[in-house]
Amino acid sequence: MNLNLSRFSKTAGPGILFACTAIGVSHLVQSTRAGADYGLFIVGFVILVTLLKYPFFEYGSRYANSTQTSIIDGYKTLGKPALWLYFLLTISSMFFVTGAVGFVTAGFFENLFGIDYLGEWTVIILFAVCVSVLAIGKYNVLDSLIKIIAIVLVVSTVSAFLLTLYNGPLEPVAGFEPKDLWDISGIFFLLALMGWMPTAVDLSSWNSLWTLERIKQTKYKPTLKETLFEFRLSYLITGILAIMFVTLGAFIFHGSGEELPNSNSQFANEIVQLYTHTIGDWSYIIIAASAFTVMFGTIIAVLDGYSRSLQRTIELIFTKKEEKIRTKFRTFYVIFLLVISTGSLVVVFQFGNNLKELVDFATVLSFVIAPIIAIFNFRLVTGKFLDKEHQPSLGLKIISVSGIIFLIGFAVIFAFLKFGPIF
Repeated sequence: MNLNLSRFSKTAGPGILFACTAIGVSHLVQSTRAGADYGLFIVGFVILVTLLKYPFFEYGSRYANSTQTSIIDGYKTLGKPALWLYFLLTISSMFFVTGAVGFVTAGFFENLFGIDYLGEWTVIILFAVCVSVLAIGKYNVLDSLIKIIAIVLVVSTVSAFLLTLYNGPLEPVAGFEPKDLWDISGIFFLLALMGWMPTAVDLSSWNSLWTLERIKQTKYKPTLKETLFEFRLSYLITGILAIMFVTLGAFIFHGSGEELPNSNSQFANEIVQLYTHTIGDWSYIIIAASAFTVMFGTIIAVLDGYSRSLQRTIELIFTKKEEKIRTKFRTFYVIFLLVISTGSLVVVFQFGNNLKELVDFATVLSFVIAPIIAIFNFRLVTGKFLDKEHQPSLGLKIISVSGIIFLIGFAVIFAFLKFGPIF
């Protein structure tokens, strides 16, 4: 038993990073909005999309453990066009994704400290802190910080969830009319919800990079079974917490006749009030600090993931021999941190104080590009690129094919609704 725990402690990290990346906006914002606007009915969609997206995230960890290279390296083996397409998809979405996460984090920061006069400077300060932390400490700091954040998140969310169940759902106000999920705005929200539930599929490449970095950090190479266990446990927790956040939104807001605010700081205050309403006023400062800590963990992981994946992509595109990479591109990680932060700030300034519009745009964009990455990942773990003993089971392959059809289908629905029939 002690031996197994020792091995798990050496393996643990990449899955926890994934969970903290996922739990930020998709759970605190989108899942709470889903429950508040549409009630518990939407839980079924949360479970469905979490299940159908699962294989494509796992394949990042599976490929890294099996080949000792990142899945981005795998995209190159599919051909240079595949690598270039991944690169273009990444740069087309990274500023919007990071901007949305940064904007939400700024709202929880302002709520925690009672600040309402800094405006966009809050986001600037947050990005500056994150870039400094990552530039100095890189993965070691990220790994240590994220594990503390994960514990805080799980304890506070489970506590609020259990107390909410005990108190029961809110009695709807007189004349309350629930929103229709099947009108145009409802379908667009459903697409936005599923775009980041539990997170964007293109972020699956980060799992492989973090898996390799953890091996380098601990000098311990886990078995495929150990790597997959750590990721599956973390993924299961993200799914359970998503259901909890939907339930919190449904029990406390659905039927109240109130709209969750569009301002990031006011939205953050409502979310914190959601918790304290069930736990007690005494817990406000604890919940406010916990919520900010969760979002801070998300933004720092997002900045690391994008910078790390961009660095590796550039290395593979412009360098033929692996031994030349470290000397030629060793400073690019910090450069990309600065570029992504700057571009994301421009996005935040562009959207102003419109939290919902920015988050929905970023999440729908992620959903539309998801089928391409899903197909890439599926090809890499089921074809000639991976040994038979490392390939997924038949059941997982069936879920993968179903997931690809699902993602393509909803992308087509979005295009039809947005732009109308082509012919």
